[in-house]
Amino acid sequence: MKTLWNYNKIFLSIFFFALFFSNANRAEVLNANTGEDEYMLAAEKMPTPVGGFESIMRKISYPDMAQKTKTEGKVYVLIYVNEKGDVDDVKVVKGIGFGCDEEAVKAIKKTKFTPGVDKGVSVKAKFSLALTFKLS
Repeated sequence: MKTLWNYNKIFLSIFFFALFFSNANRAEVLNANTGEDEYMLAAEKMPTPVGGFESIMRKISYPDMAQKTKTEGKVYVLIYVNEKGDVDDVKVVKGIGFGCDEEAVKAIKKTKFTPGVDKGVSVKAKFSLALTFKLS
């Protein structure tokens, strides 16, 4: 009986130790992502590309590998635009590969946006966009 008690004590000690450190790591991860909180998900006027969304598509050249494999589909991205209308970051949420994801990111980073506006002030904003790759 005494041996069983020692194993239970050891197990509980390890369990609480692991629980404590898993919560500590989670707090570090949450603090690391606080930069995303600066960007608004909704503003009175969201950022729009100068020249319209078609201007992004004009900057895309269909990757050779995607053409050879006849890859078509949509690349979903999350775009972070600052209060000056410059693209700070682009993250691929769901891609199709074969160079299409990289080409979408490259085209968006080349694009100038009108900044988002909330309460009459230019703000940082993030929004999602789907870019369609279709062979003609």
